[in-house]
Amino acid sequence: MGDRPNILWIVATQWRAQACGYAGDANARTPYLDALAAESLNFTQAVTPHPFGPFARAAMLTGVPSPENGVRDYFDPLPVNARTIAHELGARGYATAFFGKWHLWQRDPAVPLVGEAHAKIIVPPEARGGFEFWEGFESGFLLNDPWLHGSRLPQPKKFPGYQSDVVCGRAAEWMSGEERGRKPEARKQPWYCVVSLEPPHPPYEAPSAGVMARDAREILLPANVPLDGEAEAQARRELAGYYAHIEATDRAIGRLLMEVPRETTAVVFTSVHGDMHGAHGLFRKGWPHEESVRVPFLLRHPAEGARREETAVSLVDLPAMAMAWAEGRTWVGGRAEAQISMPSVVRVPHQCDRVWRGMRTPRRKLVLNPDGTPWLFFDLENDPGELRNLAQDAAHAREIAELRPRVR
Repeated sequence: MGDRPNILWIVATQWRAQACGYAGDANARTPYLDALAAESLNFTQAVTPHPFGPFARAAMLTGVPSPENGVRDYFDPLPVNARTIAHELGARGYATAFFGKWHLWQRDPAVPLVGEAHAKIIVPPEARGGFEFWEGFESGFLLNDPWLHGSRLPQPKKFPGYQSDVVCGRAAEWMSGEERGRKPEARKQPWYCVVSLEPPHPPYEAPSAGVMARDAREILLPANVPLDGEAEAQARRELAGYYAHIEATDRAIGRLLMEVPRETTAVVFTSVHGDMHGAHGLFRKGWPHEESVRVPFLLRHPAEGARREETAVSLVDLPAMAMAWAEGRTWVGGRAEAQISMPSVVRVPHQCDRVWRGMRTPRRKLVLNPDGTPWLFFDLENDPGELRNLAQDAAHAREIAELRPRVR
């Protein structure tokens, strides 16, 4: 295997950067991720390029932002001719595998998003992003008893248990060489594996592997959640279940990590986007605020030590990272700024109501309307909760004018 490590991406959904114990969230019980963070590069300024599932997943796998990668609308599939990191690593001698939520194939907009109809959609082999081994589900948001199909399951099969436990367990079997029911055997080639999990995505009230929902009254809310109204009540109600799913999924990730060859594997933990959870009176994703666009991003690499990394980084950088490792190179990343955008409006309740594009540095965030006029401008250094929009502040007009050409 030489200097080429195995590569494992663990990708959650709706897990915002703030919602981890190691990030200082007193509500979050994440002992296994806290332990991972203690021995990882912690990219504290990481963002999703697009705070909505299909757009972000397409960008993460291709290294090309949406809509240039072919995914412009929520129901657009990733084009079958799209070149992904699985194609690239497979061509370089890696065994490649995907487990869990795909969310990049054709879905019927007329069918309810939650339920077995979308969970049992069959993703054909040519639409599985170039992965040699694929076992997952299109969507459906069934956090318990998921339906899986793929390389060893021609038809969807229901697996009892919590989704994170099921998917992580199946991935662990593949990594050990057990996927065809044979005795475990050492793989003779490096491997690349994506473990794609829905939790802590709603429905937040769904059972979470025996972890009880918190007492909503005891949830600690940040200062940007309006109090004494429906926003606070909804935030507390949903966060009670959200943190239970975080705890249950942290435990599943911990079990998976125990099966990973530590000295030969680069492990990434991240999420495709966050959730507003009442910040600024808003909910869900698609919004350009920190709760929606900032994501956890931990990297444990055999050749790297543990430290906090304060440069900007995006999920769209992940393919370049993996390519560097597969070619025996050190990834030299980090950037002055990261591009963020929403390519289209998703007609689902609570989501962002407009198309926008912007850029974020560790100190500033500028978001533009479709016509190029400033919508939001925040001084993240002094106002991390984004309590004051400076887009129309004359004192910042020159700085905004200088930053606008950098928004692509």
